[in-house]
Amino acid sequence: MKLLYVFLLSLVLCIVPPTLRAQLDSLFYKRTCSSLHSIVHQVLYNVSKGPAKDKRLFASLIRLAYHDCFVQGCDASILLNDTAAIRSEQLAPPNINSVRRLDVVNLIKKKIEKTCPGVVSCVDILALAAEISSEIFKVPNLQVPLGKRDNITANFDLTTSDILGPTSNLPQLIYKFEKKDLDVNDLVALSGPSFILSFEF
Repeated sequence: MKLLYVFLLSLVLCIVPPTLRAQLDSLFYKRTCSSLHSIVHQVLYNVSKGPAKDKRLFASLIRLAYHDCFVQGCDASILLNDTAAIRSEQLAPPNINSVRRLDVVNLIKKKIEKTCPGVVSCVDILALAAEISSEIFKVPNLQVPLGKRDNITANFDLTTSDILGPTSNLPQLIYKFEKKDLDVNDLVALSGPSFILSFEF
């Protein structure tokens, strides 16, 4: 089951646009927020070991990053709430009863802001939460590229059409992956585990 985390985190890395990927660096905040990784790690460790233990915590954070990245690239748009100007991606049918633990992302953000105010983007917090979730769960270490910037809009319609659903047939799955420049091999490696993760956790 632990391999599912690796597959989903790999998916997050796959769908960062190549032009942006070249500019990113896992050590992006080394000078501006050197304690970033330790803050995220400590929050996740404390939440996972706290009195209200959640055995789905790490899976949920990785899935949250996946649902963010698969729509219009990794941009934290999934974190935006419903407003008069924004139709939240959280309310799109594939995300209802699927994305969870936004409270943990908010907690991480608050802790980071106390130490490094106005420095770390929310999308990088999502990415690090996914990376460190896999680290704590003791799967092979993956370094997530950092330096991405947050979007100020969400895309409800694209979320509804692009996020994979349990009723999708094979041609639909292939089409959705091709839209992300992913082939059938990627489909087999990535979508299968993501569906299993939906029901196992």
